[in-house]
Amino acid sequence: MTFQQLMSTKIPDPTELPAPVAEQLATLTLTHGKPLVIVDADEVLFYFMRGLERFLESRDLYFDWASYALHGNIRQRRDDAPVAAEILHPLLQRFFAEATEELEPVDGAAQALAELSRSSQVVVLSNVPMPARNARIRALARHGMAFPLIANTGPKGPAVVAMLKQTKGSAVFIDDIPHNHKSVAEMAPAVHRLHYIADTRLAALLGPAPDCHHRADTWPDMLTHIQTLLAQT
Repeated sequence: MTFQQLMSTKIPDPTELPAPVAEQLATLTLTHGKPLVIVDADEVLFYFMRGLERFLESRDLYFDWASYALHGNIRQRRDDAPVAAEILHPLLQRFFAEATEELEPVDGAAQALAELSRSSQVVVLSNVPMPARNARIRALARHGMAFPLIANTGPKGPAVVAMLKQTKGSAVFIDDIPHNHKSVAEMAPAVHRLHYIADTRLAALLGPAPDCHHRADTWPDMLTHIQTLLAQT
């Protein structure tokens, strides 16, 4: 990202950053001009769906795999009825509280980030609930990914722009959720956006995010792509 491109990037109104996110970003120290890799956690660094399936099974529930959405696909085993919307949110909050620290790391993620961190700065930008933030920090450290974590809320564009204000350099964004790519594309269009979904069953339900630059299938693929990209900047 050039300085001219950064200056044309929409700077978020402070109200677009929830207070807990703004507070975390205020403590984040980034190096001016050094490439920035912003990476999601669930289904990017950790196998979210594998952990969710185990959690659901323990409660006589299952995931239907009819679509990418959680709502409507989490069903009761006794009658196949979908879990009601008002039950889904507290159920997922319980999942994060119990399972965040135990999720399996995605194959190749730690190795790729270690290689990228030799020439870039890495920040994990995850929509993990704040009560589970410390558990995610411990899980990252346990699996060789002890990079700064920002526990975000809502669209990720505002947090990405806030980080770019510090670095004013090239940046890469990796996420599995299409609307996060859209948010970053709208607010920081010069950021290179990589779409990646670790669970192959989940990936098969969704094509490339419309607002991504590249859809990757593995971490080695992403590593090569990012290294080639950064070598050209």
